[in-house]
Amino acid sequence: MDYFIIVVTTAAGLYFHWWLFRRIRQWSDRDLALSFAEGDERKRQYMLEQLGHAQREGVKRRDLPAWLEQAAGHCPINNA
Repeated sequence: MDYFIIVVTTAAGLYFHWWLFRRIRQWSDRDLALSFAEGDERKRQYMLEQLGHAQREGVKRRDLPAWLEQAAGHCPINNA
């Protein structure tokens, strides 16, 4: 019974750490995309759409900042 408890506790701990790691990565990617929105609500929505587009395309994490910066530069929404 002791081994069962150890295995279950270890598996639960590993799953929780994996889940937390994934969640933090999602939050940081979202914050990165929103940093290019510069406080504009329409541009914020546009950048979140671009983040989803980048994830569907399979853009690697190391390339994501440059990809999002390029998408922000091509944003059809002007602040004026």
